[in-house]
Amino acid sequence: MRVAVVGASGYAGGELLRLIGGHPGLELATVTADSSAGKTVGDVHASLAGNAALGERLFEPHSDVKEAGADLVFLALPAGQSAPVAAGLAGDVAIVDLGPDFRLADPADWVRHYGGDHPGRWATGLPELPGARSHIRNATRVAAPGCYATAAIVALAPLVTAGLAAPDDVVVVAASGTSGAGRSLRADLLGSEVMGSVSAYQAGGAHRHTPEIEQALAEAAGRPARVSFTPLLAPMPRGILATCTARLVSQRTGTAALRDALAAAYAAEPFVTVLPDGRWPGTGAVAGSNAVHVQAAADHRTGRATVVAAIDNLGKGAAGQAIQNANIMLGLPETAGLTSIGVSP
Repeated sequence: MRVAVVGASGYAGGELLRLIGGHPGLELATVTADSSAGKTVGDVHASLAGNAALGERLFEPHSDVKEAGADLVFLALPAGQSAPVAAGLAGDVAIVDLGPDFRLADPADWVRHYGGDHPGRWATGLPELPGARSHIRNATRVAAPGCYATAAIVALAPLVTAGLAAPDDVVVVAASGTSGAGRSLRADLLGSEVMGSVSAYQAGGAHRHTPEIEQALAEAAGRPARVSFTPLLAPMPRGILATCTARLVSQRTGTAALRDALAAAYAAEPFVTVLPDGRWPGTGAVAGSNAVHVQAAADHRTGRATVVAAIDNLGKGAAGQAIQNANIMLGLPETAGLTSIGVSP
């Protein structure tokens, strides 16, 4: 299957190229990056320079994707840039959008967090959600959720679906590596600013992934969800560790019941691992993979469920998830080109 990557000069785009390069069923049709058009992939992504098939390819302008003859197009673009590109592609070309343009159903949420006209909503590209695979398989347009949203949703959806945790009283505190902020030059992302420091940002409901988490949990529970989300910037290049708590519906619910709900939801999932009792997730264990590690405990003193999830923000949080969706859409084995094994240390 021939695929194109639009916006391939960023971190998520580079990770997509790496995964496509090792994928047994995908052939790269074209790579685009307006700001880097004319440069080679190896010039922009040094890690790909040793692969001649990838490293020596030239970045084309975004407009060239229309003539690429691709079966599927990955859009790895900033907010507001995917919708115009998608509108210019033929309706029979499958698209997986890694950006936020088509994630939200509520126009008010879009305006509040992004501004401008609401582009609409596509099928949600999180295969581990109940019923999601059939929607993804039958869709030509799929929107992969954001990295923070993926970690929080995988952690909490089984508990709210089972009626064990209340979706209207959720707190998420999640730390991300600096690659989650993109590749643009910013003073607050300089090594001397980040090394040795963990800092909060966009707290108080301001972060754009908040409505995504609320939307997914509300749909899983069948009633409204409210999430207090605080993101943290951690001094590491990649990874997310999300600590999620929600009010227990019954004070009789114990840790075993929470773990059983997670285990039942993810028993057949190739990329989600419910860790053994007492072992907690860490970002190093999932680095470079499409894996999610989760663990849960009931805190009876506060009456809350605690679930911790670890992902690679460029893997399951972006490029890996996009490949997983593409595999489903194209009728390929879902795990093709992906691994659940991290590269730690």
